[in-house]
Amino acid sequence: MAPAFVNKFTIDLAPLKKYKDFRNLWASGLVSYLGSMITYVAIPFQIKNMTHSYVAVGISGAIELAPLIIFGLYGGVLADSVDRKKMIWATEATLMLLTAVLLVNSLQKMPSLVLIYVVTGLFAAVDGLQRPSAGAIVPRIVDHADLPSASALMSLRFQFGVIIGPTIGGVIISSFSVSAGFTVDIISFLISLAFLSRVGSVPTSDRQEKPSLAGLLEGLRYALSRRDLLGTYLIDLAAMFFAMPSSLYPFWADQLHAPWALGLLYSAGVVGAFFVTVTSGWVNSFRFHGRAIILAAMGWGIAIAFAGLMHSLPLVLLFLAIGGAADMISGLFRSAIWNQTIPDELRGRLAGIELLSYSIGPLAGQLRAATIASVTSLSFSVTSGGVICVIAVLLLASFLPKLRKYDVETNEFAVEQRKIRKSNT
Repeated sequence: MAPAFVNKFTIDLAPLKKYKDFRNLWASGLVSYLGSMITYVAIPFQIKNMTHSYVAVGISGAIELAPLIIFGLYGGVLADSVDRKKMIWATEATLMLLTAVLLVNSLQKMPSLVLIYVVTGLFAAVDGLQRPSAGAIVPRIVDHADLPSASALMSLRFQFGVIIGPTIGGVIISSFSVSAGFTVDIISFLISLAFLSRVGSVPTSDRQEKPSLAGLLEGLRYALSRRDLLGTYLIDLAAMFFAMPSSLYPFWADQLHAPWALGLLYSAGVVGAFFVTVTSGWVNSFRFHGRAIILAAMGWGIAIAFAGLMHSLPLVLLFLAIGGAADMISGLFRSAIWNQTIPDELRGRLAGIELLSYSIGPLAGQLRAATIASVTSLSFSVTSGGVICVIAVLLLASFLPKLRKYDVETNEFAVEQRKIRKSNT
C-alpha cells in the first residue's frame, strides 16, 4: 500500500530513462537555466546600483515586450518550418554572445545603461525565437502518454536553475562583481551547447509549409477557435500581470533590511514550485485540468497579497513559496492541455502563443508593480496586485465554461490526439 501511495506523489522519471534525446535536451536546459538565472539577478542589481530607481528597473522588463511579441510569434512559425533542434542550438549560441556583450559593458568604468536595455531587448527577441521550438520539440521526442511527466521534468530543471542560480548569483555578485556573474553564465552556455549537440535532428512534418503570415494567422485562428486553450492563456496572463512582484525584489530586500537575501527572494517562489514538481505524480491521474488551473491561479494571487502584508523576511519567503507552488500547479496543467491536444503541425505556432501568454504577463507586471510602488508603496503595490489577480481570475473563469469543464478523458481534442499518436506507434 505504501509504495503505491509514494509513487502517486513522486515525480515520474521515466522520460529521462526512456528517451536519450530528451535526456540530453533536459541536461542542456538545466545547465543553461542555472547560468541564465545568475544574469537574471545581475541585470536588475546593476541597474539599481546605477540609477537607484524603481522605474529604471521596471523598464528593463517592459523593454522586452515588443521583441517578445514579434519574435515569439515568428519563432512559433519557424518551429513548425525548420529543424527544432537546430533552432534551439543557434539561438542558444546567440544568447551566449549577448551575455558576452554585457560582460564587456560591465568592465567599463562607466557602464552604459542604454546598452543594457538594448541587450535586454535582444535577449527577448532571441528567447522568443528559441522557446517555441524548445516547447514544440518535446512531443516529437516523447510518447503521448509520457508528456505530462516530461512537462513536469522540464519544469523541474527550470526550477532547479531558478532556485540555485539566483542564490549563487547573489553570492557571486555581492562577493565579486556583476562581471563575474556574466562570466559564469557564458561558461554555462558552452556546456549547454555541448549537450545540445548530442540531440538528434527533429525535422518538420511532411504536411508543413514554408514560414508565412498565412501560417501564423492559421495558428492564431486555431487558438481563438478553442475556448479551453484561450482560457489557459488569459488566466495566466491576468495572474502574472497583476501579481508578479519580481521587479521590486532589489528594493524589497533593502526594505526588509536584508540585502544579502536578494537571491532568496528570487528563488523563494521556485522552492514552492519545486515541491509541487517533485510530488507531481498525482497530475497524471487528475482529469479536470481547467478547474485546477483556475483554482491555482487564485491561490497564487492570495499568496502574493499576503506576502505584501508581511514585514518579516521568513514570512515573505513563506508566502512567495506558497505562491510559487500554486503557480506551478497551474503551469503543469496548462502544459498538459497544450501538449496533449494540439496537432504537431501547429505545435510550434501555438508554442509561440503560449510563450506570449506566460511571458508578457510577468514582463508587463514588473512595470505595473514598479509604477504602483513608485507612487504609493512597495507593500501596497504587491498586496493590491494579489487581490486584483483573484478578482480577475474569477471574472475570466465565469466567461470560460469550456475551460472550467475541461476533462482530459473526454475532451474531443485530447481524444483525437491520443488516437493519432497511437496509430503512429
